[in-house]
Amino acid sequence: MMQISNENGSINFSVETLANIVGVSTMECYGVVGMASKTAKDGLWELIKGENLSKGVKINCKDEKLSVELYIIVEYGTKISVIANNIIQKVRYNVENYTGLKISSITVNVQGVRV
Repeated sequence: MMQISNENGSINFSVETLANIVGVSTMECYGVVGMASKTAKDGLWELIKGENLSKGVKINCKDEKLSVELYIIVEYGTKISVIANNIIQKVRYNVENYTGLKISSITVNVQGVRV
Protein backbone atom coordinates (compact mmCIF):
# COMPACT_ATOMS: atom_id res chain seq x y z
CA MET A 1 0.00 0.00 0.00
CA MET A 2 1.40 3.37 -1.04
CA GLN A 3 0.19 6.60 0.55
CA ILE A 4 0.35 10.32 -0.26
CA SER A 5 -0.47 12.74 2.55
CA ASN A 6 -0.84 16.51 2.68
CA GLU A 7 -2.71 19.11 4.73
CA ASN A 8 -6.03 18.10 3.12
CA GLY A 9 -5.81 14.38 3.92
CA SER A 10 -4.30 11.25 2.42
CA ILE A 11 -4.67 8.99 -0.59
CA ASN A 12 -3.90 5.27 -0.45
CA PHE A 13 -3.00 3.29 -3.57
CA SER A 14 -3.09 -0.50 -3.51
CA VAL A 15 -0.22 -2.32 -5.19
CA GLU A 16 -2.79 -4.00 -7.49
CA THR A 17 -4.00 -0.59 -8.73
CA LEU A 18 -0.47 0.59 -9.43
CA ALA A 19 0.34 -2.70 -11.18
CA ASN A 20 -2.73 -2.29 -13.41
CA ILE A 21 -1.65 1.22 -14.42
CA VAL A 22 1.82 -0.13 -15.24
CA GLY A 23 0.40 -3.11 -17.16
CA VAL A 24 -1.97 -1.04 -19.29
CA SER A 25 0.75 1.54 -19.99
CA THR A 26 3.11 -1.23 -21.09
CA MET A 27 0.55 -2.82 -23.42
CA GLU A 28 0.05 0.55 -25.17
CA CYS A 29 3.67 0.48 -26.36
CA TYR A 30 4.51 -0.69 -29.89
CA GLY A 31 6.14 -4.12 -30.10
CA VAL A 32 4.75 -5.53 -26.85
CA VAL A 33 2.78 -8.75 -27.42
CA GLY A 34 1.82 -9.18 -23.77
CA MET A 35 2.95 -9.48 -20.18
CA ALA A 36 4.64 -12.64 -18.91
CA SER A 37 3.91 -14.55 -15.72
CA LYS A 38 5.45 -17.67 -14.23
CA THR A 39 3.03 -20.53 -13.78
CA ALA A 40 3.11 -21.90 -10.26
CA LYS A 41 2.66 -25.48 -11.44
CA ASP A 42 5.62 -25.93 -13.77
CA GLY A 43 7.61 -22.68 -13.53
CA LEU A 44 7.21 -21.84 -17.22
CA TRP A 45 6.46 -18.34 -18.50
CA GLU A 46 3.01 -17.77 -19.95
CA LEU A 47 1.66 -14.94 -22.10
CA ILE A 48 -0.89 -12.68 -20.41
CA LYS A 49 -3.26 -10.44 -22.31
CA GLY A 50 -6.37 -8.63 -21.20
CA GLU A 51 -7.51 -8.44 -17.62
CA ASN A 52 -4.62 -9.93 -15.63
CA LEU A 53 -1.85 -7.61 -16.80
CA SER A 54 -0.77 -6.93 -13.23
CA LYS A 55 0.58 -10.52 -12.98
CA GLY A 56 3.55 -9.45 -15.13
CA VAL A 57 4.41 -6.56 -12.80
CA LYS A 58 6.25 -6.45 -9.46
CA ILE A 59 6.16 -3.24 -7.43
CA ASN A 60 8.22 -2.45 -4.33
CA CYS A 61 7.59 0.64 -2.20
CA LYS A 62 10.53 2.10 -0.32
CA ASP A 63 10.92 5.59 1.19
CA GLU A 64 7.85 6.89 -0.71
CA LYS A 65 9.36 5.84 -4.04
CA LEU A 66 8.38 2.93 -6.26
CA SER A 67 10.61 0.44 -7.98
CA VAL A 68 8.86 -1.36 -10.83
CA GLU A 69 9.86 -4.63 -12.46
CA LEU A 70 8.10 -5.74 -15.67
CA TYR A 71 8.08 -9.10 -17.42
CA ILE A 72 7.12 -8.82 -21.08
CA ILE A 73 6.97 -10.72 -24.35
CA VAL A 74 7.91 -8.76 -27.47
CA GLU A 75 7.07 -9.05 -31.15
CA TYR A 76 9.61 -10.74 -33.41
CA GLY A 77 11.58 -8.36 -35.62
CA THR A 78 11.38 -5.34 -33.31
CA LYS A 79 14.34 -3.64 -31.65
CA ILE A 80 14.15 -4.63 -28.00
CA SER A 81 16.18 -1.69 -26.67
CA VAL A 82 13.79 0.80 -28.32
CA ILE A 83 10.75 -1.05 -26.96
CA ALA A 84 12.24 -1.12 -23.44
CA ASN A 85 13.06 2.61 -23.51
CA ASN A 86 9.54 3.45 -24.72
CA ILE A 87 8.04 1.33 -21.93
CA ILE A 88 10.21 3.01 -19.29
CA GLN A 89 9.25 6.50 -20.45
CA LYS A 90 5.53 5.72 -20.77
CA VAL A 91 5.25 3.88 -17.43
CA ARG A 92 7.15 6.60 -15.56
CA TYR A 93 5.03 9.36 -17.12
CA ASN A 94 1.67 7.63 -16.56
CA VAL A 95 2.29 6.54 -12.96
CA GLU A 96 3.73 9.88 -11.90
CA ASN A 97 1.06 11.85 -13.79
CA TYR A 98 -1.95 9.77 -12.64
CA THR A 99 -0.95 9.18 -9.02
CA GLY A 100 1.63 11.80 -8.03
CA LEU A 101 3.94 9.03 -6.80
CA LYS A 102 7.61 9.04 -7.83
CA ILE A 103 9.36 6.07 -9.45
CA SER A 104 12.98 5.40 -8.50
CA SER A 105 13.62 2.58 -11.00
CA ILE A 106 11.98 0.60 -13.76
CA THR A 107 13.39 -2.75 -14.87
CA VAL A 108 12.13 -4.37 -18.08
CA ASN A 109 12.68 -8.13 -18.36
CA VAL A 110 12.05 -9.62 -21.78
CA GLN A 111 10.91 -13.22 -21.25
CA GLY A 112 10.19 -14.16 -24.83
CA VAL A 113 9.73 -13.25 -28.48
CA ARG A 114 6.58 -14.12 -30.45
CA VAL A 115 5.97 -14.08 -34.19
